Amino acid sequence: MKNNIVRKSIGAILLVILFSAAFYPPIQQFVQMPNHLVVFEGQEYDVPTALPAIASDDSIEISEEADGKRTIKGIHSQSENTAVSFGVGKFPLRSMDVTVLPEKKVIPGGQSIGVRVQTEGVLVVGHHLIETSDGNVSPGEDAGIKVGDMITKMDGVKIEEMTDINPVVQEFGEAGEPIKVEIKRDGEIQETELSPVKGKGDNSFRLGLYIRDSAAGVGTMTFYDPETKNYGALGHVISDMDTRKPIEVESGQIVSSNVTSIEKGMTGEPGEKLARFSNDRKVLGDIFKNSSFGIFGTLHEDIDNGLMNEPMEIGLSHQVEEGPAEILTVVDGDKVKRFDIEVVSSTEQKFPATKGMVIKVTDEELIEATGGIVQGMSGSPIIQNDRIIGAVTHVFVNDPTSGYGCHIEWMLQEADIDIYGKEEKAS
Repeated sequence: MKNNIVRKSIGAILLVILFSAAFYPPIQQFVQMPNHLVVFEGQEYDVPTALPAIASDDSIEISEEADGKRTIKGIHSQSENTAVSFGVGKFPLRSMDVTVLPEKKVIPGGQSIGVRVQTEGVLVVGHHLIETSDGNVSPGEDAGIKVGDMITKMDGVKIEEMTDINPVVQEFGEAGEPIKVEIKRDGEIQETELSPVKGKGDNSFRLGLYIRDSAAGVGTMTFYDPETKNYGALGHVISDMDTRKPIEVESGQIVSSNVTSIEKGMTGEPGEKLARFSNDRKVLGDIFKNSSFGIFGTLHEDIDNGLMNEPMEIGLSHQVEEGPAEILTVVDGDKVKRFDIEVVSSTEQKFPATKGMVIKVTDEELIEATGGIVQGMSGSPIIQNDRIIGAVTHVFVNDPTSGYGCHIEWMLQEADIDIYGKEEKAS
């Protein structure tokens, strides 16, 4: 009997609390200041009395003064172990200690860059037949070497470029012996043997393979860290034009480039920036990684985009909003300009993924010049609310004004830029 009365009493109290919540302001965030002043998000405070205490704490974002009062716009502490509470109106429901990520700022890019990469070994991009007295043969294909394989060693000797191959081929061809070849396929090392042959009318031995040891192209700089000079660009992996497979980079460089013309994008046919490396061929930096989020490396010195050269806050995926934003990119020469876009949708990502945002170009000037998003624009930084939130990555083939963007945090991670600080646990 007593238990039933207790249960009913508790139930009545809960109903009262829930009913009362409808008449209080929405759930608010507030903090207990060191001087015991409780500060609520969204509440006004008198400038002469409360402001000195509020303004002394980095965790409080305050609006401009109006009628002798200022409003608390947000609470986002820059210090560790800040006590943050949540409640209905001014009645706390829960309190916890939180660890706030250290502030990290990077400098946005937008510059057009030329990219030169040297592959790890030499890349097999095709087979061809050699006419011999015994018929048409391709020693490389007969040895099981496939398009997309990387030849890394021959006779135990490291192969770094195409000129390393011919001396070995001629030596073993003259001796009539097969060459032990080490290849890298899908990240795994394999071994095989192939025997060079001499075609009718040839003076030298051949393998029946088409190979390449380097690649070049253009793209857009996304950001760099003013402290480490580590940068990120492109927003997507560099793939070989023939094999369509990601290029495994041994080394590489980025150089300044100038956009010479634009092939406008149309439905079903993506456009393209046409650019050339600058006459001075000045090397801006080195490349140490080619991943699904772009190319990454270290700059030799600071670079200037002519618009935004001060460090800018980063916006994580949960901070991205649907609505207006901007991109920085070049459509003529080397001048970086700002263009309006819209973030159509954004996915709050817990793990790295390349297609985190859907974006749409709304700037009439950019649409007139390019048709929307074109090849070579990949890597253009996306700016929203004075934060760099990501980079342009892909265009929709059936709608050149729209495409995908990747969130900036994954590019920063690939660039070995720490945005999380020391790992802490929340209590």
